[in-house]
Amino acid sequence: MTTSIPVLMLSGFLWALPTLLPAADLVMVEEPGCPWCARWTAEIGPIYPKTAEGRAVPLVRMDISEPALDGFALARRVNFTPTFLLVDDGREIDRIEGYPGEELFWWRLSAILNTHGFLEEDDP
Repeated sequence: MTTSIPVLMLSGFLWALPTLLPAADLVMVEEPGCPWCARWTAEIGPIYPKTAEGRAVPLVRMDISEPALDGFALARRVNFTPTFLLVDDGREIDRIEGYPGEELFWWRLSAILNTHGFLEEDDP
């Protein structure tokens, strides 16, 4: 029995898939009516997935009241919105509390990602 070329290509792709998937997520904890969450969404939201940071750690948005938030091993309780949690395998490894504006957000996020090895300094 022969295996077709497309099936071989697909099986090769599926074998490599785990290495192509990001190891972590950036979880944005927000709540309705949060003006800083809205500002982040307007200023950063549309471009985030197109950046090196967004490709390294995709954004997952969660409401502060969601029970699913309890499923993470957090360093401490989330009290402020927005809070950005760098989560790897369900465990918080760093966070940004609040939204300090576009420039400071990118600076802090890049520093965190570099520190934890999710982004190289020279990534575009």
